[in-house]
Amino acid sequence: MKRKCAVLIFIFLMFIFYDSLAQCPMCKIAAESNLENGGTAGKGLNTGILYMLSLPYVLISVIGFIWYKNRKTGEDMPL
Repeated sequence: MKRKCAVLIFIFLMFIFYDSLAQCPMCKIAAESNLENGGTAGKGLNTGILYMLSLPYVLISVIGFIWYKNRKTGEDMPL
């Protein structure tokens, strides 16, 4: 039962999304001025920030999955 709850919580947390505005003031000013002049660099900047933010979570998930698959199956490990 504990594992099912943990898996459901993990899946729920994976689908939570919010718009991240994690830019320094200088980057924000440069991106806004570019957008006002008809450029598209601001949209790419936000996408790049979100991409860099997600990469550590993907790596940790892959390592955890490999560990889970390679662990001994005869043991009862508490969650």
